[in-house]
Amino acid sequence: MALELDGSTFETINPSRFISFTFPNPTRSNALLRLAVIDSPLQRSDSPQVASMFVPEGRETDWIFSTESGQLQLLFSSPGISRLILIGNQPIDGDRSLLIYHRCMNKHSTYQKELEGRMQSLFLALSPKSLFKNGIPEIPILSYEDNVVCSVVLEKCVGSVGEMLVEDIEIVSEAVLGGSRKREFRRRLRFKRMPNLIQTEILIVPESNFDLSSEGIGEVKFRPDLRVLVHPYLAPMVASLSLVGDYIEQQIRCGLRPKALCLGVGGGALLSFLRTQLGFEITGMDADNEVLRIARHYFGLEDDQLMHLCVGDAIKFIRKLAYSANRLKNNCYSGNGEDIDNKYDVLMVDLDSSDVRSGLSAPPLNFIKKHVFQAAKLVLSDSGILTINVIPPRVISSSQSSKE
Repeated sequence: MALELDGSTFETINPSRFISFTFPNPTRSNALLRLAVIDSPLQRSDSPQVASMFVPEGRETDWIFSTESGQLQLLFSSPGISRLILIGNQPIDGDRSLLIYHRCMNKHSTYQKELEGRMQSLFLALSPKSLFKNGIPEIPILSYEDNVVCSVVLEKCVGSVGEMLVEDIEIVSEAVLGGSRKREFRRRLRFKRMPNLIQTEILIVPESNFDLSSEGIGEVKFRPDLRVLVHPYLAPMVASLSLVGDYIEQQIRCGLRPKALCLGVGGGALLSFLRTQLGFEITGMDADNEVLRIARHYFGLEDDQLMHLCVGDAIKFIRKLAYSANRLKNNCYSGNGEDIDNKYDVLMVDLDSSDVRSGLSAPPLNFIKKHVFQAAKLVLSDSGILTINVIPPRVISSSQSSKE
């Protein structure tokens, strides 16, 4: 469907507006560029600022660059920007090569430099009138940077949280082995609704020896290595246990296995670590059964007598547990078998918001309520601890936007 634009379309900033269209590539005949113009929902009272960004070649279909939620997060990652102009190659439908990405090592190629020069007049045409009050402005070009060297999509599927994907990636590694840089591989789970947020990331290792110099990421089978946490926020969550370390050690000395309730499973990296490395008995709750399937199939999460996985609403679940705990506290028994003493030593909350526009990426706003915290208190043992992963929207990815 063609989009009709007139000369006044971009003269003013229209908060939260997204416009996407194709444009002839001025440097390649018969090729098209895909442009997106994103206006920030957060408008400043002073003069608006406009910036442009080129999509890394080969990542045009990545949800970070091809969805409104991803593009909005790119804008949020550049403080002070009122309008972001995003430019990338128009993907070819059915191109299977788009499932495998290899970073272009020459970031400042002749083609890229020529394209940037030829696009300057279009950047000005897509800028608001107020930007010209002091003459012709300079539109900065931001570059997108992350640590992904190459990636391959293993599966895309749909659950109650919407579309999700599992991908194997090779990242830039600082480790050195035998005088050369060691190759490091990860497996990630991402949701389309918040593509810049890595839901789960684990270390993966090859199932057998392979030639590091000749084999690529799409040619090797990997297995999860769950002995170490590589997702940046998980280590601090586990470190919070030190606040109740004496209590947990006392439980162990008394022959009692510590119990943890994890709300939000994702790929299960946190649950697997608590179970295999720290010896906890785990109850994990996730709203999406498809997410649990992915966790079992790709991320090494295993059900056993010490790992109990449930599907359901996290808030309803802890309120039900709190109701049961309160009845037991007051010596009220229903007689129907539902009054079970399910006290936990640790309650870890790793739930994300369904919409970055809410102002908070994690946890969802409906979790931050007095009655929810009161229920959590009843679920915890007297010396238990509640740990919540909190992520503001501007830091939901490890990527960076910088001026070239």
